[in-house]
Amino acid sequence: MGEALKKRLKSRYFESEDLEVILNIFVTANYLRSKHDAVLSEFGLTLPQYNVLRILKGVHPDGYPRCEIISRMIEPAPDVTRLVDKLVTENLAERYYSEDDKRLSLTRITEKGIRLLDKIKPEIDALNKLISSHLKKEEKKKLTELLEKIYGDAVGE
Repeated sequence: MGEALKKRLKSRYFESEDLEVILNIFVTANYLRSKHDAVLSEFGLTLPQYNVLRILKGVHPDGYPRCEIISRMIEPAPDVTRLVDKLVTENLAERYYSEDDKRLSLTRITEKGIRLLDKIKPEIDALNKLISSHLKKEEKKKLTELLEKIYGDAVGE
């Protein structure tokens, strides 16, 4: 199959096509993560923190409880409390209590958090465009379809 993977992993062959597909997905995910990490680190954020801010921006001016944030994350993090604590410390998010249930702690993005996301957006958009420029529109659709075939049954677990 692919020569790039063999070169990247310094291997002449793979045990099976199944293994080659999985390794290609892992290598690609790592590549994408490292590119996004590089951009986000310029703004003092990690990818999970950025993900939480984007989730909170989507519900602004309201917020979400911790469990809802976790369920919407790309990589659900059990330490979302620590992530949110850091965002609160940086004044990018704030905690408040539900009007309906005073025991329920919610987190919402602050104006500072929104401004930061707005500042980051052009750089992330440019990176995403650069990365996906290697694919034609039909290939992007097909790749999305194929990847969703792999994890689609697990959605909602």
